Amino acid sequence: MLVRLLYASRVVGSMAQPLIDDVLSKARKNNPVLGVTGVLCFGGDIFLQVLEGGRDEVNALYNKILLDPRHKDVVLLEYGEIAERHFNNWTMGQVNLQKVNPSVMLKYSALPELNPYAVSGRASMALLEELIAIASIVGHS
Repeated sequence: MLVRLLYASRVVGSMAQPLIDDVLSKARKNNPVLGVTGVLCFGGDIFLQVLEGGRDEVNALYNKILLDPRHKDVVLLEYGEIAERHFNNWTMGQVNLQKVNPSVMLKYSALPELNPYAVSGRASMALLEELIAIASIVGHS
């Protein structure tokens, strides 16, 4: 059974490139073995990530994230069974929101910045789906 999980977290410390590279590198190495796909979105001190795959694998991965000392304020935004993946092209795609037109952010939020804590999970998922449509997700693997 396939599930989709969307969560937000704040980074502990600074959102430096080595941290992002480490998170993406580990995901791209481990996710294919687990059958997990998804996208990591980051901006300011916030991560927004969607994971898709088998229920046991996604749940286990989310539990690891909850214990990861690089994350704080982890919030589950959406979780549910799915008939098909939306992010099947990425073992872990990435979006740096500093490179996205602010008008895209304003479509889903009161301010032109990533703040999944202030919008619904549905709005956050719609943002990620639009980023796919406008080809803002990179890192095909």
